[in-house]
Amino acid sequence: MSLVGRWRIVEMPDYVEDYPDMAEPAHILFEANGSGEFAFGCVTGEIFGGGDGNHVAFSWQGNDEMDEAQGDGWAEIQPDGSIVGQICFHNGDEADFIARRWTSSTAC
Repeated sequence: MSLVGRWRIVEMPDYVEDYPDMAEPAHILFEANGSGEFAFGCVTGEIFGGGDGNHVAFSWQGNDEMDEAQGDGWAEIQPDGSIVGQICFHNGDEADFIARRWTSSTAC
């Protein structure tokens, strides 16, 4: 199974329940070429070096409450099809997350 695709972050144990979806639905996206993005709370980032596979490590650059931020992270597919991972801030916090494939439908 591959991590490539959009994942809805459904749990972030270290944050209050409503924080992850504060600005937009919390999510993480992995593209086959190693790029991607994520957003949760007031944090957004562009992923570099993710790639394709069932476990990836990546670096990121973005913003945390409008201040520049960067760091690294990882994600791994679990037997139930979810992913667990961590987004780490350079010289700062670590944000653990659990995500599930984000499937959306569009109205016709």
